[in-house]
Amino acid sequence: MLGITPSQRAPIPDYAANPGQPLQRHGWSPYNDNGGSTVAVAGDDFVVVASDTRLTDGRYGILSRNCSKVFKLTDSTLLAACGCWADVLTLTKLIKARIQIYKYTHNRTMLTPSAAQMLANMLYAKRFFPYFVRNILAGLDEDGKGIIYGYDPVGCMEKLGHAADGSGVAIMQPLLDNQVEKLNMVVPGTDQKVEKKRPTLEEAFELVHDCFIAAAERHIHVADSIDIQIITKAGIEERKVTLRKD
Repeated sequence: MLGITPSQRAPIPDYAANPGQPLQRHGWSPYNDNGGSTVAVAGDDFVVVASDTRLTDGRYGILSRNCSKVFKLTDSTLLAACGCWADVLTLTKLIKARIQIYKYTHNRTMLTPSAAQMLANMLYAKRFFPYFVRNILAGLDEDGKGIIYGYDPVGCMEKLGHAADGSGVAIMQPLLDNQVEKLNMVVPGTDQKVEKKRPTLEEAFELVHDCFIAAAERHIHVADSIDIQIITKAGIEERKVTLRKD
């Protein structure tokens, strides 16, 4: 390089001088995975959205036992977000601000499909330095039916009937696929496939509860409590269910 003499350059490490010694790798990442798991199940006129309340740091560090990952955007829209907690707080703050600006500008509340598209645009705008956030946006559409949107880190959006993400996704998603989609299920004694149908509110609540119970048995980052929020035409109802605390 111009302006740098050979004596000013960083010395090349002599690995032969210390044979048998392990090489050290130095690095830094702007992201930190603070754990958390989220689940959403949609029905004909409702959506059940839930998260655990444990916030972690690394493999064994616990930062909080009472930190929900479900954020209220409007009276009919919720965002379940987990991952890097700093990015989660930044992203949700920006989303709420844009929804308020929309309300003051157009004198109406943003609908769930519009909020879903807005979130996709926000994630895509940060694609070169993306938010380390796993997002599930859920709510009611124009007809009052439950709807769920899943995302990748750079804003690719998919409309779903159920979704799971976060630390316990490898345990929760197969259970949801089996119980909601009825994948590879047949009527006993026949070759007829089990008919797929949307769950009732009671079935969805129990299924979400079972997902977290199953994940808590196998994953140390899923614990403490479940924050379950139910979206209906009447509003948003919140319930708390206790999980293991070890």
